[in-house]
Amino acid sequence: MNGEASFPPGFQFGVATSAYQVEGHIENDWAEWERMGRLKEPKARCGIGVDHWNRFEEDLKLTQDLGAGAFRLSLEWARIEPERGRFDEEAIARYRRRLERMREVGIRPVVTLHHFTHPRWFHRETPWHERSCLESFRRYARACAGILRGLDPLVITFNEPTVLLLGGYVMGLIPPGISDGAKAASALVNLMRCHLLAREELLSAGKAELGISQNVLAFAPDRAWHPLDRALTHFASRSYNHAFIDALTSGKLRISMPGVVGARADLPEVRGSLDFIGVNYYTRAHLRFLPKRPFVQVRYRDVHQRGLTHIGWEDYPEGFCDMLLEMKRYGLPVWITENGIDDRSGERRPSYLYSHWRQLLQAQRQGVDLRGYLYWSLLDNFEWLEGWGPRFGLYRVDFDTLERRPTPACAYFRRTALSRELLAPQEEASPEPGMAS
Repeated sequence: MNGEASFPPGFQFGVATSAYQVEGHIENDWAEWERMGRLKEPKARCGIGVDHWNRFEEDLKLTQDLGAGAFRLSLEWARIEPERGRFDEEAIARYRRRLERMREVGIRPVVTLHHFTHPRWFHRETPWHERSCLESFRRYARACAGILRGLDPLVITFNEPTVLLLGGYVMGLIPPGISDGAKAASALVNLMRCHLLAREELLSAGKAELGISQNVLAFAPDRAWHPLDRALTHFASRSYNHAFIDALTSGKLRISMPGVVGARADLPEVRGSLDFIGVNYYTRAHLRFLPKRPFVQVRYRDVHQRGLTHIGWEDYPEGFCDMLLEMKRYGLPVWITENGIDDRSGERRPSYLYSHWRQLLQAQRQGVDLRGYLYWSLLDNFEWLEGWGPRFGLYRVDFDTLERRPTPACAYFRRTALSRELLAPQEEASPEPGMAS
């Protein structure tokens, strides 16, 4: 069977997770945040998550059944260093064994060091806006380097650092819950320095490829005729999508969102500290200028009448290609470290994959050095401020029994990953024999 196009040699298909969202049984700053009632559903709790901490072997088998060659997971800092300066050797050994198991079955580990969460002591003792965070993160990164030694991992130092800063230091919606532009700017600079410190620690322990995962949005003016909406779109694209990557590739930080945050710094030491760029893409945002704080309104419009996703985002695959083409300027390999849809029926996901893979291949034909695609997420999980409502998983999880069952997208993902050809979903046969349930 011939598809529309073939994926390039060496291109890897895989899946993504993060520790807090799936492992469960974690006490960290997000667990405290939940107890404070700071989620959209104040009574929501992650609790045992989907018990990935105890069901890793089962979930690894699900990953194999998909034909995946890569698995993204995060190391949970709060497990590894629950008290400042005290490390949990049992947790460290358990993470090490998981990564070794991935290698044994032919799956490359993609390891995130920081995926939004912190030990409970961190914000009180060494927060990101203070220089004391540098030694704390170096110490943690040194422990991670020991876990990863000899495994040739792809390493993401920080997941969506811009989201962390906007949510935690500008809007106050996530830990540490601060709304202070000056502290946000200091934290931004320190995150870049911590990325470099982590790089030094990991490379001293052996071979590894290091990058970050950058959430990118296709921005558009809400009113195409309005000059301030157009200006907002320009500032947002430059500052939200590119400022962090620009700084790590050029050594020059330039970020400006009038009335929100601004920072300028020369950081020659971080120049050239990326081996690859991780791209997380989900949607397009239309921006409207407001004459008073917060000055910006973000709207998700169903321009093409495809229907907003269940979380309320525009289904806009065209923006995927546009964002990937913007990454060409850096001359670095690109991994899609997250892309997915909140599809609570499970019926829409195959067409979502098809439309986004088409755009990915279009970007590749136009010269983007694409190395892999990691779907978010392997499993339904706890989606931060949204709690248990969204369903991003290739495998649907019954949150009462924790049973995993394949959605219709599983067979489509497997066929594409194994054939290396893009096939329209309607060409799919029934689910592959042996698909786990």
